[in-house]
Amino acid sequence: MNGSANANGRANVEQALARLNFKPRELERGHVWLAGAGPGDPGCLTLEVLAALGQCDALVYDALVSPDVVAVAQGAELFYAGKRGGQPSMKQDDINALLVRLAHEGRRVVRLKGGDPYIFGRGGEEALALAREAIPFRVLSGLTSGLSALAATSIPATMRGINKAVILATGHAAGTDDDIDWAAIAHTGQPVVVYMGMANLPVIAAKLLSGGLAPSTPAAVIVAATTPQERIVVATLATIADEAAAAGLASPALIVVGGIVAMRAALGGDA
Repeated sequence: MNGSANANGRANVEQALARLNFKPRELERGHVWLAGAGPGDPGCLTLEVLAALGQCDALVYDALVSPDVVAVAQGAELFYAGKRGGQPSMKQDDINALLVRLAHEGRRVVRLKGGDPYIFGRGGEEALALAREAIPFRVLSGLTSGLSALAATSIPATMRGINKAVILATGHAAGTDDDIDWAAIAHTGQPVVVYMGMANLPVIAAKLLSGGLAPSTPAAVIVAATTPQERIVVATLATIADEAAAAGLASPALIVVGGIVAMRAALGGDA
């Protein structure tokens, strides 16, 4: 019975795709497409990115891209770029040079990143490197992890009566001279979603508190959203660093601070 149901499900999907009349563009030799793989679940891939993976003969991919998604590029030469916090990775200049070289060799290149290339993915830097070399490129958007993780864990990014904006920020430089103004973010009263901030979570929480956010402000850490390894810890801004450490949470993770986190319980996310 299950086999029959699965077969029917696949047939329904194929029929739906046929009705959509999607006509993918051709990935030409010497072109580079900068693509977003979404937050992790292969179901979050866009049709354009799926089509690109089916055409490329060179795939430059990040650590956060799941093996199932990489496997779609069957027959492509694989180039692992790393890009996971605290682990060995190619330097950005070397990645840029690799993309340029592969394009000059006449390859059909896809540069695949977790989330969206233009949201803390350095896609802009890679696009600029290609533009300077007059290499044709496209950017294929992906579902950004900062919003998809919220949806996956029953936290609405916006909620009438709670917020009128949502702030996406990087926590990579927290506590350094290159840090952003956390007090200014706190003063907005709007929720903030922090990428690449796990190592600096105590610093970020302290700066938001000193900026005026109440210790009772709801906060959460979401790890590996949309994947089988997904985990979430919900606490308050005053306790989130300790709670996350006690739970053994580590990157890749997103930090969410604001009233929207409290909606998780109301929507059954804690059940």
